Amino acid sequence: MTVKLFQPYQLKEVTLKNRIVMAPMCMYSVTEKDGKATDFHITHYTTRAVGQVGLIIVEATAVEEQGRISEFDLGIWNDNHIAGLHKIVEQAHQYGAKIGIQLAHAGRKAEVPGSIYGPSAIAFDESSRVPEEMSVEKIKQTIEAFKQGAVRAKQAGFDVIEIHAAHGYLLHEFLSPLSNQRTDEYGGSQENRYRMLSEVITEVKSVWEGPLMVRVSATDYTEGGLTIEDHVQFAAWMKDQGVDLIDVSSGALVRAAINVYPGYQVKLSEQIKEEANIPTGAVGLITSPLQAEEILQNNRADIIILGRELLRNPYWARGAADELQVEIEAPRQYQRGW
Repeated sequence: MTVKLFQPYQLKEVTLKNRIVMAPMCMYSVTEKDGKATDFHITHYTTRAVGQVGLIIVEATAVEEQGRISEFDLGIWNDNHIAGLHKIVEQAHQYGAKIGIQLAHAGRKAEVPGSIYGPSAIAFDESSRVPEEMSVEKIKQTIEAFKQGAVRAKQAGFDVIEIHAAHGYLLHEFLSPLSNQRTDEYGGSQENRYRMLSEVITEVKSVWEGPLMVRVSATDYTEGGLTIEDHVQFAAWMKDQGVDLIDVSSGALVRAAINVYPGYQVKLSEQIKEEANIPTGAVGLITSPLQAEEILQNNRADIIILGRELLRNPYWARGAADELQVEIEAPRQYQRGW
């Protein structure tokens, strides 16, 4: 059997040396609250590159200051952020990893001073602030902010861009009827609720030629919310727009009971991959090399996206290679230990 986990994967013109991907995970470590990368971020991401992750996706990075989840989030809303992000890219490349960035806007889940925004004036929960309903002008400004974020990501040297349309943040809020009760062209029908994400994709692609991924929450786990069938349709539209891969997560739009077990989101990835005929990434309680290999061998996803497992063990890829009996090359500085 050929081990697929360590086979290269072609994402448009970018070749990943293996199919192990680090999920974007917020570190809440911007100590000066200015959106700029710190020494911690450089160390954090470089360590995973040394550990031989094929593609690292930098955490949710806000395209607008009011689009941060917290004041300690990374930002890409002005040119002052480019230099710090470029240092992360340089270090990842030095150790053979490709690196992407997740462009994000927190929408009604932002916990920053000042106004917060959403498609409708509906709070996330009873303890959350009620967002301002976005005017069409504000929607257009935010779409432009995603475009400018892509311009800066390109200047910083990233290989891949991922658009964050999951976990109850702004673009997910527009997609779901639970959070979007607009009556204009951005609300109501499935097509209208998709419109903002569609326009973000169009504008990003107007300035970005590289691989483009979108992270989605493929079910809201709540009656009246989005289902996997909705996301099969969204994925088909995204494929038509030139999106290269769907990063398939789930939930977090509203409080919901979720039955969590190893690989609990893989079936969502599999259905989108099969029915929308688009490459997918599987994520969610994938912890063992054999589990990851099964997903790939059965064509349930094209890449394996690891989150907490790579927080616990940045050298997971090395252990996976040993378990699956695959030889991988160590960075020169670490060869004596490998």
